[in-house]
Amino acid sequence: MSAHAKKRKVDDECRVFNKTWTAKYFFKEIKGKAVCLICGTQVAVFKDYNLNRHYTTKHEDKYRNLSDEERAREADALMVKLQTQQGLFTKLHTTRNAAVRTSFVISHKIARKSKAFSDGEFIKECLLDSVALICPEKKAAFENVSLSRRTVTRRVEAIAGNLELQLKNRAADFDCFSLALDESCDVRDTAQLLIFLRGITADFQITEELAAMQSIKGTTTGNDLFTEVNACLDTLGLKWDKLAGVTTDGCPNLTGKNVGLLKRMQDKVTEINPVQKLTFLHCIIHQEVLCKTVLKINHVVDAVTKTVNFIRARALNHRQFVALLEENESEHGDISYHSNIRWLSLGKVLKSVWDLRDQIQNFCEKKGHDIPELSDEDWVADLGFAVDVTALMNELNVKLQCKGLFVHEMYSAVTAFMRKLQLLSSQVKDNILTHLPTLKEATRSADHLHKYSSKLEALHGEFLRRFQDFKTLESEMHMVSSPFNCSVDNAPSDVQMELIDLLSDLLLVEHFRSVSLLDFYSSLKEENFPHLRRHAQRILVLFGSTYVCEQTFSVMKFNKSKHRSSITDEHLSAVLRIATSDIQPDFNALVQAQNRLDYSH
Repeated sequence: MSAHAKKRKVDDECRVFNKTWTAKYFFKEIKGKAVCLICGTQVAVFKDYNLNRHYTTKHEDKYRNLSDEERAREADALMVKLQTQQGLFTKLHTTRNAAVRTSFVISHKIARKSKAFSDGEFIKECLLDSVALICPEKKAAFENVSLSRRTVTRRVEAIAGNLELQLKNRAADFDCFSLALDESCDVRDTAQLLIFLRGITADFQITEELAAMQSIKGTTTGNDLFTEVNACLDTLGLKWDKLAGVTTDGCPNLTGKNVGLLKRMQDKVTEINPVQKLTFLHCIIHQEVLCKTVLKINHVVDAVTKTVNFIRARALNHRQFVALLEENESEHGDISYHSNIRWLSLGKVLKSVWDLRDQIQNFCEKKGHDIPELSDEDWVADLGFAVDVTALMNELNVKLQCKGLFVHEMYSAVTAFMRKLQLLSSQVKDNILTHLPTLKEATRSADHLHKYSSKLEALHGEFLRRFQDFKTLESEMHMVSSPFNCSVDNAPSDVQMELIDLLSDLLLVEHFRSVSLLDFYSSLKEENFPHLRRHAQRILVLFGSTYVCEQTFSVMKFNKSKHRSSITDEHLSAVLRIATSDIQPDFNALVQAQNRLDYSH
């Protein structure tokens, strides 16, 4: 190449370089693309040629005569303008997201507190009135929060869907799971089947959630219920071969031997895995309540109920009785009705009647309503005995209602109560009434004591009879709850060798004493204790009662009452899922999904 040609090539390269350098004044890289500060056009590829061509064809005439300093100032001014615009859009986007998130959060609280969806409009009125008084300059931001009835309905649907999705994701990691089932009718006579799920993972993380509320419009036979349960498991992606046990309230359509739900569930599991056996349990709280029938205290309950109804059923009598209690400065301000469907009701009513028996007798005599039982020493002694026994059973009932109890903990409470009954029976025979303070106040004879001792023995026998399903699991429960105190000879054959290794490890002995049961079994190595871990999972995942279903039915009746009977089954299911769930909704995902849908409000 000649010297002239070389000089010409250098001059051309310098001109291109100068143009590119000039063009780059007016471009900014945003998310991998070059954005022109002058017109806002995006250049797909951040290359010198592309920038140069755009600048030359669009803007060179305007900025050709500017010096480098003037170009720099102009570029800075354009950059400030672009940043201002970006900040405005970002602020608007952030403000809108905050309004949508607030709408979701408030809708979540409305559902958890069982409030009507239309209450969102009232809440917004309160928000606007409050902000107008406290910070009126921010009123516009609160006006953007949409809480109309339709919006709250959609929010509740979206939140319930998000919770179900999270539960489905968790269920994929379950090593085994159990179910608690119960069925009841709502205010419009629709049968609602509640299915609660408790699952456990390989690291012994337990999830207990409402799996589904299935509405049944027709019959509620065992086959109908099985169809609904099967659909629920399919929705959550749960496999039948991972089902460890089922707990029910013992009604015939659930527990029937030939066509009941449990029989069909066992047949389904056997079809998949012939050696797999399900553990069927009758709710421990229901059985404890049913045991009271052997006490044969109907003559006490009937007289008490009749007396309470005389006082409470007539408005004038009730007002005058309350005034009498206030005048006497009584510990009880009123007396309540007895309700059979409330487990603790009987004990509380008997106790209040015992404490107020003198006031009740005086009041009824003034009203010309004689109650001969209150003057009968034998009946008063029976009342005192009934007060003490029902108080003890109520104490047990409250213990069994605690949340998060494992099945072995519930059964331990029952076995402790049975031992108490044996102690009380022997003490009553000897006229030792230390633990029966109400009966101690009453006048009683030797015949009374013998009768009460027999009743306590009968109650103990009824507990033994009714809790046979838990009795069959006693050795397995003991092995899981106290592995270092159980007998290797009585342990299942597949865990005996592992149990010997466990008992011989002094470090594991100390570790067991210092951590929770779940943490202890989680710390055991899978390769060393596979069968022991599996046994622990199957026991720890069992439901001891259907109390969680009873609680949810109370929420259901509060939401679908005679004042809100038009709520649909789908919305009722969504509300119950939100009200009972311990999972926190993913509000960020809900807001992003809402932005994509871009509903108008």
